[in-house]
Amino acid sequence: MAPKVLISDSLSEAAVQIFKDRGIEVDFQPNLGKDKEKLAAIIGDYDGLAIRSATKVTEAILANATNLKVIARAGIGTDNIDKDAASKKGVIVMNTPFGNMITTAEHAIAMMFAVARQIPEASASTHAGKWEKSKFMGVELTGKTLGVIGAGNIGGIVCDRARGLKMKVVAYDPFLGEEKAKKMGVEKVELDDLLARADFITLHVPYTEQTANILSKEALAKTKKGVRIINCARGGLVDEEALAEALKSGHVAGAAFDVFKEEPATENVLFGLPNVVCTPHLGAATTEAQENVALQVAEQMSDYLLTGAVSNALNMPSVTAEEAKIMGPWITLSGHLGSFIGQMTDEPIKAINILYDGQVSQMNLNALNCAVVAGIMKRANPDVNMVSAPVVAREKGIQISTTNQDKSGVFDGYVKVTVVTAKRERSIAGTVFSDGKPRFIQIKGINIDAEIGAHMLYTTNEDVPGIIGTLGQTLGANGVNIANFTLGRSVAKGEAIALLYVDDEVPDAAIKQLQDTGLFTQVKELAFDVA
Repeated sequence: MAPKVLISDSLSEAAVQIFKDRGIEVDFQPNLGKDKEKLAAIIGDYDGLAIRSATKVTEAILANATNLKVIARAGIGTDNIDKDAASKKGVIVMNTPFGNMITTAEHAIAMMFAVARQIPEASASTHAGKWEKSKFMGVELTGKTLGVIGAGNIGGIVCDRARGLKMKVVAYDPFLGEEKAKKMGVEKVELDDLLARADFITLHVPYTEQTANILSKEALAKTKKGVRIINCARGGLVDEEALAEALKSGHVAGAAFDVFKEEPATENVLFGLPNVVCTPHLGAATTEAQENVALQVAEQMSDYLLTGAVSNALNMPSVTAEEAKIMGPWITLSGHLGSFIGQMTDEPIKAINILYDGQVSQMNLNALNCAVVAGIMKRANPDVNMVSAPVVAREKGIQISTTNQDKSGVFDGYVKVTVVTAKRERSIAGTVFSDGKPRFIQIKGINIDAEIGAHMLYTTNEDVPGIIGTLGQTLGANGVNIANFTLGRSVAKGEAIALLYVDDEVPDAAIKQLQDTGLFTQVKELAFDVA
């Protein structure tokens, strides 16, 4: 019997035809997503569900999805899907992360033109019957310096377009290597250098703990007087209150925003200010982009339903059902190893080397590789998944290599991850115990046995008395309970490490107190996605 797919939001006729051409039965009900009761009543009849943003796939709907195998979102965002419930139900969740890159990049360029020439205000003035030619004196883009914060997929396209406009492009991206920057024709700089030199600044990074308010009040004060700022990436990257003040003072000459900290943005501190261009999150809103993601959804779902091939899955590795039973804990471990490396590495990564020892070397290493790389890349891009991570790594010029070897130690199998940067190599190894729980067993060549928790604290120090007491006393004084405490050292009185599994996040005050003791060469809070 042919697979059946329900399309509950608007999707192009070309996408519908792809399903039909590949022998899949299609039920096209583009307004069904607004009727939760009806969707819940009929969802059990379908193998696949194709949606946009209008359909909300809740736990209640998934409870009735007795035959559902895959949900695919035409677009990037999947907040309208209960991914935890889908995973428990065994339903794959897919998205289309690369379908709207060009459209978003072009919108940023359009916004840059608009704010450079004050086009919206000049248009409104002319429509009002005024002829204020001298009022709207703009600036050229040619010869100006564009500062690009985040030179990934979309940022890279913006860099290319800006160079075509004869702009000088400087880019800040901790994960952009010098060789890749040269190929892009941009100058890789630190953030402060970018702020001081750029005539225009455009942001193309995800919203993370590291990028939140990356253009803070302090950062805006470091910018060149007369700078113009464009944000078509994510709300919350710029301190909107501080930007409003900088606009009023004249330090910032203009701003163009497509995204805001609070959306829908029916009111905002930037609204009504002179030479501020605002659009309602239109970055991906073009006919071509919507068509591209629709076609991608149809192809991805058809591939999976007909052949079992998985593309751009957010909640499942590319492994068979039989492999998943054995590999599940190892995939989790691989992700944690990558996450540790990613959180510990600030400079651009040149290479990732993965060693598989013993029984694990006989498994589906492609899936494990993807889990490692995804764990590393998630710090810079939380939206990355096991499918897209290797693509992102290749685009950044990162070399990925693997080594297999027969059992060589006390463990039946283990995985060791080493990253290479221009300054250093960093490594970590782990295994899965008989209880199915992953463990870290080696960091920097120092043997340990550490259980992995959601909140952890990692320290390095010289092997001297007082370390344990200092850690325990400082964390206790800050209300942090220690669940597990692991120590290791290279040799007596040599380099030592500690890895603490704690119940809650470690306050910044506690981190600073530990640093101020002078006992530690490194104090780093870590977070892991532990089910």
